[in-house]
Amino acid sequence: MISEIYSSVTTGVDACTIRVETHIESGLYSFAVVGLPDSTVRESRERVSAAIKNSGLLFPTVKRITINLSPADIRKEGSGFDLPIAMCILAQTSQIPTENLSKYIFVGELSLDGKLRRIPGILPITMQAKEEGFEGIILPSENANEGGIVSGINVYPFSTLTEVVEFLKGEQTKEPYKVNVNEIFKEELENILDFSEVKGQAEVKRAMEVAAAGGHNIIMIGLPGSGKSMLAKRLPGILPPMSLEESLETSKIHSVAGLLNINDSLITIRPFRSPHHTASDVSIVGGGPNAKPGEISFAHNGVLFLDELTEFKKNVLDVLRQPLEDREVTIARSKITVKYPCNFMLVAAMNPTPAGSVVDLDRYSEYDIQKFLAKISGPILDRIDIHINVHPVKFNELSSKASGESSKEIRKRVISARAIQLERFKNLKGKYCNANMEPKDLKEFCKIDESGENLLKMAMNKLSLSARAYDRILKVSRTIADLSGEENISPAHLSEAIQYRSLDRNDWI
Repeated sequence: MISEIYSSVTTGVDACTIRVETHIESGLYSFAVVGLPDSTVRESRERVSAAIKNSGLLFPTVKRITINLSPADIRKEGSGFDLPIAMCILAQTSQIPTENLSKYIFVGELSLDGKLRRIPGILPITMQAKEEGFEGIILPSENANEGGIVSGINVYPFSTLTEVVEFLKGEQTKEPYKVNVNEIFKEELENILDFSEVKGQAEVKRAMEVAAAGGHNIIMIGLPGSGKSMLAKRLPGILPPMSLEESLETSKIHSVAGLLNINDSLITIRPFRSPHHTASDVSIVGGGPNAKPGEISFAHNGVLFLDELTEFKKNVLDVLRQPLEDREVTIARSKITVKYPCNFMLVAAMNPTPAGSVVDLDRYSEYDIQKFLAKISGPILDRIDIHINVHPVKFNELSSKASGESSKEIRKRVISARAIQLERFKNLKGKYCNANMEPKDLKEFCKIDESGENLLKMAMNKLSLSARAYDRILKVSRTIADLSGEENISPAHLSEAIQYRSLDRNDWI
C-alpha cells in the first residue's frame, strides 16, 4: 500500500501542489527521496527520522523507505517537505488515520526534537491551496499570521509534530487561525516619514507631488547634503494607499524570499528599496541559480531609490530598461524560467559634476561632463519623466521654525489625481496612471490647443530639448492638469512640465 499526502512548493511568486507518496517494504534499511529534490530536500531524511523518534513515535528502521515527490519534472526546493514526509511515514505505519489526509496541504520544517519551524512562501502556498479547493492547510505556528490572511480556507498552525498527530487523531481540537485585514490596514500610516520635516525645497516637493500623482519616474540632481535622499525617503508617504490586491501581490514576493516578519501578515505600506551603488545586476533584477527575485521586484507597487546613480555599473542600469517598460521581469535559467512583477517608481539621485560640486566645474571640460553623463544611457533617461535640480537650502529656511506642508495634505491631492486617471483608463488594460500611457494614448488624452503647441515648439527649439522629451512633457503636463482638476492641458501646465527636463537642456547645471 502507498500512502499519499499533499504539499506545495513555490515557483516564482506562485505555488504548485506536490503529491508526496511513500512506499515502505521489508529489506535492508534505506531512505530515498526521489522526484527532482534539491540538497535541502534530500537532507530531510535525517531531520524527519530524528523528529519522529524524539516525538515518541515509531520510525521504521528495518525497512526500505521510498519517498516520491510528484510531479517529478518540477524541481523541489526548501525544507517545507519535512512535515509531509513525516506524515506519509506515520500514515504508512498506521500511526495516524488516513481518511482525511487528502483534505489538507502539509508544509513545514522539522527540527531534530520535533518542533515545527517557519518556511518562506506560505502566502502563495495558502492562496493556491484555497484555489484548488483544499479544506485546510497545516503549517508551523510561526507562519500563522502569513497564512491566516487568506480567507476561504482553514489555517491550522502547530508548534510540534506531536500536536499535528494529536489533531489528526482527534485527541485535540483546534480552531482555524484568522487575521483581521481591516485592522492591519488601519496601521498602515504609522511611522511614515513626513514631508513637513523637510525645510525649504518647495520646487522639489512640488516635483515629487507631480511624480507621485502620475506614477512618473524622477531624477534629482544636486550637491551632496542638499536633501535628495531625505526627499526620496518621504515619497512613499504621499503615494496612494495600497489596495488589498496590491498588498497581496507585494506580500507574495516578500513571502517567497522569506522577508516577511513573524508578526506580519501583509505589507500594507508601499515598499521603499534603496540598494547600494555597488550592487550587482543579479541583486537588482533577480536571478542566481534558483532564479530568486531582486530589488526591483521587492519594490513592486512602491519605490526603487538609486542614490548616486552615476556610480552604478553601466550594465546594472542597462538591465533596468526592459523591467521599466514591461513592469515585469522574466528570469530564464537552464532548469527554470520564472516571472516576477516589478511595477515600481524609479527615483534616482546624482551629483551635478564628477566631483559632486558646482564650485569645481571649471576643472572639467565639456567632454568630461558629457563622459560623466554618458554613464546614464539614453534609454534609461527615456524612461525618466521628471528631472529636477535640488539646490542647497538657505540658512533662513533651515533655521525657520515653521513646519512645511504635511505628507497627509499632499497625499489627498495625489489620491484625487489618481482617481481621475483610474476613471480615464478604466477601459484600458494595464494602465492605471499617466506614466503608463503609450504614444497612441497621448493623441487621445493629451490634446493641446494652438497656443500650447506654439509654446512646446518654442521650448523644443530654444532650450535644445531632445526628441525624447516631447512625450514626457505631454505625460507630465497631463498629470499637472489632473492635480488642478482641469480637463484640458493649458500652456501653464506645459510650462511647468518643460521645467522638469533639466538633463535635456544645455543649461542644466
